[in-house]
Amino acid sequence: MSYANPNVLVDTEWVSKNISNKAVKIVEVDYDPENAYKQGHIQGASLIWWKRDINDPITRDIINKTQFEELMGRNGIMPESEVVLYGDFNNWFAAFVFWIFKYYGHNNIKIMNGGRKKWELEKKPYAKDEPQISKTKYVAQPSDEGLRAYLFDVRRTLDRLDTVLVDVRSPKEYSGEITAPPEYPMEHAQRGGHIPHAKNIPWATAVNDADGTFKSVNELKQIYDSKGVTPDKDVICYCRIGERSSHSWFVLKYLLGYPQVRNYDGSWTEWGNMVRNPIEKQAQQSHSYMYRRHTINSKQRTTTIDATTTEK
Repeated sequence: MSYANPNVLVDTEWVSKNISNKAVKIVEVDYDPENAYKQGHIQGASLIWWKRDINDPITRDIINKTQFEELMGRNGIMPESEVVLYGDFNNWFAAFVFWIFKYYGHNNIKIMNGGRKKWELEKKPYAKDEPQISKTKYVAQPSDEGLRAYLFDVRRTLDRLDTVLVDVRSPKEYSGEITAPPEYPMEHAQRGGHIPHAKNIPWATAVNDADGTFKSVNELKQIYDSKGVTPDKDVICYCRIGERSSHSWFVLKYLLGYPQVRNYDGSWTEWGNMVRNPIEKQAQQSHSYMYRRHTINSKQRTTTIDATTTEK
């Protein structure tokens, strides 16, 4: 069985054959360009560094429409350009940029399946020289808010049975044992745990460990169906700051073809820092925590949740 939208993926062989195709713009998206792009990249590929290029430098937000247009211009991309993204960490950050491209209406966008990992396993060549790019004038479309969830959207889902939240973080983050992985010390929230009723499906479960490619349709269906994440639901994905969740958003929306999937990029660093936002976590064994109990009542669901924890 093929993916619902197979046109959003290209393989490494296709990229090899289209390196000289002037109608194709290849873009590497890295978490760590010093140890990735700058050590070698696909010939002709430009660089988008997620931390510098995709996030507003002042406001907690992604770049706005004007900033996106400037980024496209610097990368020599036109609205009609066919853009292929790939990157490190099994395309984790490439998927984040894919989401932003779609958010601003660029439809001819693809991901190279397997990213840097597969390219290197196949011993395909890298270049070190940065391409000479002619700047372009790019005009973006109005933002597609149907792809994005905000805090108020998530709050409205807490008493709805037709909506499912997918927490794509690690099990330790989901349980509240940690608030962020040790390698990301600046991305903590004040409280640990997860949004009530969220299903924990770590983003990397969608990827084959061996080569970084996406798992098959049947494997992906099993992963999500087993947790009640089905196409008839309104699905909202979240992580810590919104990039891992964009990978799961991509899988659900484009590979499995779910009709209603949004990325909550405020994610846990927003939810876990808001006063009196409801939180679920594993039961605390220590008496060093006190709980304030909040009850959410609705026609569809009644639940009691831990709203806050207060350390002694």
